[in-house]
Amino acid sequence: MKVIGIIPARYQSTRLEGKPLADICGKPMIWWVYRQAAQAKEFDRIVVATDDRRIMDACEKCEIEAVMTSANHHTHINRLHEVSQNIDADLYVCVCGDEPLTKMQTIIKVIPQEDQSGFFMQTLMREFSDPAEALDPSNIKVVANAQNDCLLLTRSMAPFPYKSLSYKFKKLVGIECYSRSALEFFVEHPVGFLEKIEDIALLRFVENHKPVKLVLTSEHQLGVDTPKDLERVREIMQSMIDKGELDYAKI
Repeated sequence: MKVIGIIPARYQSTRLEGKPLADICGKPMIWWVYRQAAQAKEFDRIVVATDDRRIMDACEKCEIEAVMTSANHHTHINRLHEVSQNIDADLYVCVCGDEPLTKMQTIIKVIPQEDQSGFFMQTLMREFSDPAEALDPSNIKVVANAQNDCLLLTRSMAPFPYKSLSYKFKKLVGIECYSRSALEFFVEHPVGFLEKIEDIALLRFVENHKPVKLVLTSEHQLGVDTPKDLERVREIMQSMIDKGELDYAKI
């Protein structure tokens, strides 16, 4: 089974422009993300999929393989699909380009243990630990059945604990695994009714009764969306370097 890791990296960002190039302890953020993914033996190849020459240049300087993709993609899944048209594989794993602290062990959890043929889509979820985090609409809530099949994705609190309080709310973690046919299905179908309302791309599969599998992880990712997030990540990573917990010199 051939598995390709893809790191989408857009330059434009509403709250933090050019964040893939943001300096973290002397290296651009995209280097740190690639560094984590590159430790996974499960990947046959890892590429950065960008839409900007500045990110391409930074990747070339860091000896990271990168491909130029369209600047007109509406979602990261469209960008993944473009890559899949040029790089043949059985599965394509999306690795968040703005979460440099994500561990390799977390990334590979999304890769199935058995070979997959036909439609396949799997992503990660984790339990909320902070009520304030759960109330944030930017954190997408996951509703799954006992078999971890995705039933609903929403920015609202769901399900409502009407009859029982013995439930832990869960959020979507942006590490995703797709077969080629799943990527093709996405681009061939229009934006759905709920997807348009919630602005959640994966709802396109759910609304069309396509299976979305979920894998529970316990790691708490820290994404970089604002300058404050970036400063926090810098502090954490510098502390890890000082303690010898990160090998700064190697990928």
